[in-house]
Amino acid sequence: MSVKWNIHLFAGLSERFGQPVIMLELELEALTVRQLKQELSVRFPESAALVSISFMACNQAYAADEQLIHATDELALLPPVSGGEDTAAAAEIDAVERAKRFFITEEPLSVDAITAMVIVPNNGAAITFTGTTREWTHGSRTVRLEYEAYIPMAVKTLEQIGDEIEERWPGAQVAIAHRIGVVEIAEISVVIAVSAPHRGDCYEASRYAIERLKQIVPIWKREIWEDGSEWKGHQLGPWDPISKI
Repeated sequence: MSVKWNIHLFAGLSERFGQPVIMLELELEALTVRQLKQELSVRFPESAALVSISFMACNQAYAADEQLIHATDELALLPPVSGGEDTAAAAEIDAVERAKRFFITEEPLSVDAITAMVIVPNNGAAITFTGTTREWTHGSRTVRLEYEAYIPMAVKTLEQIGDEIEERWPGAQVAIAHRIGVVEIAEISVVIAVSAPHRGDCYEASRYAIERLKQIVPIWKREIWEDGSEWKGHQLGPWDPISKI
């Protein structure tokens, strides 16, 4: 008796396969990630190289090649992506309110509103990073950018970045918002706001946040030029979202 497997696809992968979800019928209901990727490579040999460098997500978390996964799991194949001493206040923040500081949206981003999320009495420094669509890159004129995300997992990994920062820099507060859909020239695609008791920690945490975002958050962008387009992801070399900075 065959078992149905559904694997969700994003960005360049969905275009390559011509569908947002691959449905496989296999004899086993449990496989390792490596085995499932091998099955995909056998059925889609023209895309085997792309499958081999992509990561599998299982139930909205990155899965290593030897991890056992099941047909009933929520599975997604992700192409390489697109960037004080008092901790009591942070510990007391309501979980629901904290979750509002990490989100993906199709709406324009407000720098002031997102920065306001991290302004707290115990922190004397705040810094906001904004990423915008630039018109020229390496001599090519960009018309616009289009962003796509695996939204539930993207939000989880944004929250993970916040957790990592608050652990590394005690007292730090973080808010991260990223747009999806069309982002025109000079429009804002990402806002990262960080506050901390001291400015040095604030600068370091802000830099950490954008680099970590580029490393692990499943968001992709399509650069639309006057004469073509291309899906792009990470910009930090070999993509390994399981690794740590």
